[in-house]
Amino acid sequence: MEIVPDTSVVIDGRVSERVRADADPDSGAAGTGFAGATVVVPEAVVGELEAQANDGRETGWEGLSELQRLVELDADGTIDVEYVGRRPGATERREADEGEVDALIREVAEDREARLVTSDDVQAEVARAKGLAVELLDPRSRQRAVEGLAIERFFDEGTMSAHLKTGVVPMAKRGAIGDMHYEAVGEDPLTDDQLRDFAADIEEATRDSPDGFVELDQPGMTIVQFRQFRVAIARPPFADGREITAVRPIVKTELDDYEYADELRDRLVERQRGVLISGAPGAGKSTFAQAVAEYLADADYAVKTMEKPRDLQVGDDITQYTELGGSMANTADSLLMVRPDYTIYDEVRKTDDFEVFADMRLAGVGMVGVVHATRAIDALQRLIGRVELGLIPQVVDTVVYIEAGQVEKVYDVQTEVKVPEGLMEEDLARPVILVRDFETDRPEYEIYTFNRQVVTVPLGDEDGGPGADGGGPPDSGVDRIAKQEVEREIRSVADGHVEVELRGGDRAVVWVEDGDISGVIGKGGGRISDIENRLGIDIDVRTFSERDGGRGGSSPAGGGNRHGTGGQAVTPEVTSRHVIIPLEGHAGETVEVQADDEYLFTATVSRGGEIQVSRGSAIAEELESAIDRGRTVTVTPS
Repeated sequence: MEIVPDTSVVIDGRVSERVRADADPDSGAAGTGFAGATVVVPEAVVGELEAQANDGRETGWEGLSELQRLVELDADGTIDVEYVGRRPGATERREADEGEVDALIREVAEDREARLVTSDDVQAEVARAKGLAVELLDPRSRQRAVEGLAIERFFDEGTMSAHLKTGVVPMAKRGAIGDMHYEAVGEDPLTDDQLRDFAADIEEATRDSPDGFVELDQPGMTIVQFRQFRVAIARPPFADGREITAVRPIVKTELDDYEYADELRDRLVERQRGVLISGAPGAGKSTFAQAVAEYLADADYAVKTMEKPRDLQVGDDITQYTELGGSMANTADSLLMVRPDYTIYDEVRKTDDFEVFADMRLAGVGMVGVVHATRAIDALQRLIGRVELGLIPQVVDTVVYIEAGQVEKVYDVQTEVKVPEGLMEEDLARPVILVRDFETDRPEYEIYTFNRQVVTVPLGDEDGGPGADGGGPPDSGVDRIAKQEVEREIRSVADGHVEVELRGGDRAVVWVEDGDISGVIGKGGGRISDIENRLGIDIDVRTFSERDGGRGGSSPAGGGNRHGTGGQAVTPEVTSRHVIIPLEGHAGETVEVQADDEYLFTATVSRGGEIQVSRGSAIAEELESAIDRGRTVTVTPS
């Protein structure tokens, strides 16, 4: 009798197992016809196993080991082994999941009129439909229970992850959340054979147990979820050596275990929310997400998860979804038909992830996303450029920052139309995203568009916290941003060195080389006026030679008395917002402004033929004081 095994039973080692059992008179399998049979091995099976082994997959090595056992059985006369048929081409191997290799195996069985032996249900049904004799063997997963993994010996009660690599002693992360230590858990370096055995045990256990599934299987990398363990198996050439990393949660928490538990509960049940749970790797983000998921499910919400890989430890009433057809967007489309109240998205990393998160949130689904970030504000900043700025508060209204397993910070995110903090002009009002501390309700950051760029401005010290008096220091975040933007604009039209000095929230002095001043100001002052209008800042352009000569100084009034040789007398006009000095015919010129020959300041005449000084500034106060005292105001070309 001739039998044709397909790839599935060769990988499982079922053929040699049945041959030996059939050859044993005391075996219950005796008489099945495997002993003494001719085993016809299709070259398609050999080609598929060789390709898998070249990709570093353990299934390929296991299948090749089975073929060697069959050759040994042929050598001792128990069976005859023949290799027939043609090898699959590269396209057929790539499309093995579509049935191309299985079709070649069926062709061999049909040509030889042999019995096809398989543990693949689909292969068996297709073969029967074609009139072939078929023997369907139960996969090993239906034959035995799996007690555990060999690598579990590297875990104790406080071990979060084990890190095994060829040529390196076994390492593990142990301790409590926020106090993990990377330490050796063995004395001898691991060999490649040991790593190969560990990998084979993991993959076999995953296939054999209903508690395991393969999340990713690519050349060089396999990721599996086996019970509470998430295991990544890396192989050359993807990695420089064979490596196994196994991670498991070491604690399971409830929402009541965290600070702000009552407030967060009320916030989550008030209405569907958009929440980002942020923190550094290992901070306890996923543990907190699990607690949120369990609370929402207990509060009678329909809760689902989107994970790749699926490793959240949640109850059976919470269905865990992964990529559908290689895309989380497909998963989201399917979930919208399932109509969850809340979806836990673990982890949100790539642009596609943020777009899917935003689409589901805007569709009305409550979303809780897990994001890697070293500061709470960084989680929001990762949305910038991926989600339209004005939609961010609708997508995410709450940010929870986890550190050392505890809730360290909670932000409330809202939009308000206002003049950004630190700017003065009312016509600079715009939509501003306010990021408030959830506990104190004090704004800590503003996010808005400034000079066509999105900026995140802290409203306090460098760590983002407000000052003791509720305000920021003199060198506030908006001052730093404004200084950078002024410098960037001037550098775009100046060839030499540029320095910027802020003189209040709406005025800056720019120092340039002598040869650059005319280019910076532009014909009739047009270029500098355009920059001023874009930034909402009055800019006084001066030269380094002027500064080095002691003229102008660093104070608003120029530092001391300066007596000139006379100049054009002018009559300043005081409006509600500015002190205006008319200088028709002098657009683009740099002039000194004096009162009774006492130097006040240096300025550039705008293209409209005037100098505007914002009221409230130190310069405006000196100018108004001179006007009130009846002093003669003159201007002299500098």
